[in-house]
Amino acid sequence: MDREWNDSQPIYRQLRDLVVAMILDGVLKEGDALPSVRTVAAEYRVNPLTVLKSYQQLADEGLVEARRGRGMFINAGARNLLLQGERERFLGNEWPRISETIRRLGLTAEDLLRAAPGEPAADAAGPKPAEPRSPEKER
Repeated sequence: MDREWNDSQPIYRQLRDLVVAMILDGVLKEGDALPSVRTVAAEYRVNPLTVLKSYQQLADEGLVEARRGRGMFINAGARNLLLQGERERFLGNEWPRISETIRRLGLTAEDLLRAAPGEPAADAAGPKPAEPRSPEKER
């Protein structure tokens, strides 16, 4: 699997975020072992020290633990801890910008629900056509 790394943050942080996403999505569950440092380094073509740094950050956050001679394992309660932190981060950092954009565009809750991916109403009805503007309305 080839991974494209972006320049917005260090690779170890992107690896950490990848593991976090896998935990939140249920791909990795409590008690599961993380892939070995060597495996991840080879698969993603990164330095093993980079992988180790991302795993150490996860351990510092209390999400994983090292078991001597066996590897790194997801801690009990890691998903709930992540959900709480990610929700706080979203509501504090991202939601104010999203909310302002929604207000600026004049979108309603119904518009948002209709456009939500995977929503039955969005799939059946499709996007709502825009109302044509007449020159008189723009003056």
